[in-house]
Amino acid sequence: MSKLYEGFTIEQLKERKIEIEKKFEGFKNKKFTLDMSRGKPSVEQLDLSNGIYTQTLQSGFISEDGIDSRSYGVIDGLPEMKRIFSQILEVSEQEVILGDSSSLNMMYDTISRAFNHGVINSKPWRELDTVKFLCPSPGYDRHFAICEHFGIEMITVPMDDNGPDMDMVERLVLEDECIKGIWCTPVYSNPTGIIYSDEVVKRLAYMRTKADDFTIFWDNAYVVHHLYEEKKIINILDECKAAGNPNRVYIFASTSKISFPGAGVAALACSIDNANYTKKLLSAQTIGPNKINHLIHARYFKNIDGIKEHMKKQAEILRPKFEMVTHMLEKNLGYLNIAKWNNPKGGYFISLDVPEGCAKQVVAKAQEAGVKLTGAGATYPYGKDPEDKNIRIAPTFPPIDELKLAIEVLCTCVELVVLDKLL
Repeated sequence: MSKLYEGFTIEQLKERKIEIEKKFEGFKNKKFTLDMSRGKPSVEQLDLSNGIYTQTLQSGFISEDGIDSRSYGVIDGLPEMKRIFSQILEVSEQEVILGDSSSLNMMYDTISRAFNHGVINSKPWRELDTVKFLCPSPGYDRHFAICEHFGIEMITVPMDDNGPDMDMVERLVLEDECIKGIWCTPVYSNPTGIIYSDEVVKRLAYMRTKADDFTIFWDNAYVVHHLYEEKKIINILDECKAAGNPNRVYIFASTSKISFPGAGVAALACSIDNANYTKKLLSAQTIGPNKINHLIHARYFKNIDGIKEHMKKQAEILRPKFEMVTHMLEKNLGYLNIAKWNNPKGGYFISLDVPEGCAKQVVAKAQEAGVKLTGAGATYPYGKDPEDKNIRIAPTFPPIDELKLAIEVLCTCVELVVLDKLL
């Protein structure tokens, strides 16, 4: 950032602080309450998918292959829904395993299987003294929570506009056999909105690693969540195959932010060998996923084109919210040199950076004024932002008038904390 409040005199800053304090007290007196701590779809977004339940079961419960979706079996999911995910993720249907509503659950289970049984052709991680993961940050707090739960040591890797710092990644994985994986959100990364470059994807696929069982956990949560034109990256599974590392990657996705977060369909994509290995282990865990849900989703969306048309409607709801937030940040903070933020082209979040040492105080002040944000530090391993500067904004859920007020509150809190720090 440039010099904070560049061009302001000390007297002007003192006067401004008095104004901002009055503004903050005014917000507190309004008794405003809004929870923006998670990236939840709005009611309007959810309503777009109501036809899944009202339209699709008129044709009965039997799939196109004659499978009765009400009964047991088909451990990897109904073929027609696998076909849609194969189109979304650009893999073969044989490389897709469907689950229930949560891709996070599938990530957790994949880590759990690695601990109990190892990834394919490797020793179980529970038999090792230390397991480490690389965690590009700012990143997704629930990835980090899984690592903490399993006692995995996390190593923070900085991000740039192309993805994780690959020089650091390549150096670390080449020298440390305990590093068993990396978390990646490659398209509209949470929370920065970064899209991995082709070079980054290739380097991840081709890089030499000391651990034979090093695995990429590729959380493609926002692969079709475009606010404007479609953004695509090269296929990580294809690159891993070309590099001679076909079993290196597990890809995750879901319809959680396409249809219903509590009743969607999750998917795991991987090599055929990994898929067969996973299905063998799954057979002890489940008789099969919710195939009725697979069936009604497949009938409703039909194919990738149906998904894309649906997501255009979602974008029409979300785009004004994202544009309003970035406009308000520019209007209130842009000329003061006290913050910077991304202008995402898709995904679910806006990443705001305030001066070092200020994020926790800003979030606390916002909550005092009635706006609950994601905890400062949550976007880093162990909840510790080393510079205490990153704040995740989740604009999707609130109505736009409430969102506008919430961003006014946030901007006021940023100024209040920074002025306190300066004076």
